Amino acid sequence: MVDVSQHELVPEHTVLEEDAVEDVLEEYGVKRTDLPKITRSDPALPDDAEVGDVVKILRDSRTTDQAIVYRLVVE
Repeated sequence: MVDVSQHELVPEHTVLEEDAVEDVLEEYGVKRTDLPKITRSDPALPDDAEVGDVVKILRDSRTTDQAIVYRLVVE
């Protein structure tokens, strides 16, 4: 079986520690539930991602070199 998360076109996904999550939420002035969602079944998620975790996704960008987005893991 192919591990989709290791494909060159899939951006890096990292589960954030709780203190980093609090920093992100404070920086953007949002609640955890305001973040865009990603399902637990998404094949790009790290194996240790659980429902309720916040995932940092680092994407290549033509305008800013790299773009960081955050997603809340849902069922």
